[in-house]
Amino acid sequence: METGVETIRNKVAESGILTLDLAPFIPAENSLAFFDLKPFLFMEMILREKDYRAALQAQDWSAFSGKHVALGCSTDAVIPVWAYMLAAAYLQPVAASVHFSSLEDMPALAMTATIAGLDVSEYTGKRVVLKGCGEVAVPAEAYVAAAARLRPVVKSLMYGEPCSTVPVYKAKPGA
Repeated sequence: METGVETIRNKVAESGILTLDLAPFIPAENSLAFFDLKPFLFMEMILREKDYRAALQAQDWSAFSGKHVALGCSTDAVIPVWAYMLAAAYLQPVAASVHFSSLEDMPALAMTATIAGLDVSEYTGKRVVLKGCGEVAVPAEAYVAAAARLRPVVKSLMYGEPCSTVPVYKAKPGA
C-alpha cells in the first residue's frame, strides 16, 4: 500500500565520508609558553657560556610542563645556535613541543606538532573531508599538515563540508 509519502534519504550520511574538524586541535592559550633567553644574558646582551649553562641547569623547568613552548630571545642580541639547542634540550623532556618561534606563531606550530602525531588508522582507506567552515579560524598550516599526514592513507581527501566539498586528493585504483 503506497501512502504517497517520499522517504527522505540523507545521501551525505550514506556516503561514508568521515569529517575531520581541525578546530579541536587549536591549543588553549594556557598551554602555550615563551622561553626567553634574554634574562640569561649578561647585561641582557652577551651570552657567557659558563654562566648560561649554570643558569639553565638551575632553572625550574616545571612551569613548562606539558606546554607548547616557543623558544627565542626578546632582545636584539647575537645568540649562537647551540644556545637555543641547549635550552631545547632542557625543555624537551617536560614540554609538549618546543619550537624556535615567537609566541604569536605558536598556535599554528602546536597544531602541526599535534597533527603530526595523529593516529590516522581510522582514516585508512576512507573518504575524508577536512572541515572548512567553523566558528573558529583554523590556520592554513594545520590544513597543510593534515593533508600531508592523511594523504598516504586515505582513499580520498576533500576540503569543505560533506554536502559541498573541494576534492584535494584521490587514490589511484589499485594503489
